[in-house]
Amino acid sequence: MEIRNLGGSGLRVSAVGIGCNNFGQRTDLETSRKVIHKAIDLGVTLFDTADIYAGMGGSETVLGTVLGDRRKDIVLATKYAKPMAADGTKQGASRRYIMQAVEASLTRLNTDYIDLYQQHDYDPLTPIDETLRALDDLVRQGKVRYIGNSNFPAWRIAEAEYVARQMNVSRFVSCQDEYSLLVRDIEKDLLPAAQEYNLGLLPFFPLASGLLTGKYQRGAAAPADTRFAKAPALKDRYVTPRNEDIVEKLQAFAKERGHTLLELAFSWLAARPQVSSVIAGATRVEQVEQNVKAISWKLTAEEMAEIDGITKE
Repeated sequence: MEIRNLGGSGLRVSAVGIGCNNFGQRTDLETSRKVIHKAIDLGVTLFDTADIYAGMGGSETVLGTVLGDRRKDIVLATKYAKPMAADGTKQGASRRYIMQAVEASLTRLNTDYIDLYQQHDYDPLTPIDETLRALDDLVRQGKVRYIGNSNFPAWRIAEAEYVARQMNVSRFVSCQDEYSLLVRDIEKDLLPAAQEYNLGLLPFFPLASGLLTGKYQRGAAAPADTRFAKAPALKDRYVTPRNEDIVEKLQAFAKERGHTLLELAFSWLAARPQVSSVIAGATRVEQVEQNVKAISWKLTAEEMAEIDGITKE
């Protein structure tokens, strides 16, 4: 497994990470245990979860139950800020809430420190200087090692960088955003901001919620056990005539070179500037094995240019 620095920080992460949103939701405890231990055995070090995953803390609780002595072998990342209570009392990025949220996550994760603590969404109600000061206090206390953001617009990333420098406090070292062969919107503003401030990019939905796995056939109903079959709205978002055209061309591109569409999706992301780790969920041991194997294809500059021609049509 290739190990990379997370942006300009000294934190080292595996080039393939595992998204933990399925644990405690789509996978029971024992299945989650098998997936987690297989991932570690294969060299995956980055485990990305959030307090809101799997029903208000379920994913964190599974990790805290399963990891045991192997906690020291991984980079444990979690997030805060999304609503954890229906009445709106547990959300956002105020000092008051951050101090409460981190203690709850530490308890569920059964650990005394979080390697990467990420703000899951920008909080328009809290000044960024208040948020960054609170996070810096957590770093100084040893409860958090590094901080990152997710779903921030590019100008908010620039604002956070400027304020952190002015206040001489811990700065964001990563950003987590949707990025795939089919969703390249961040290349306009966010990716250049990440490059300017050397934030490690952690792309989520690298397979466009499954459309880039090759298991869906054009004009055919989605298999009953798939995400698109269970979430029609998600299918409507990704399954468009444009995307289906692109997928067919990408499948042909990969097949000509002896690879799968999934391998192309992962390898393309791994080759992109600023990408530190490609985060993908897994509900079975076999999926972890496929994801780890998928980045072995080293795309050439000519192949990258051809892919651009296909995906930017």
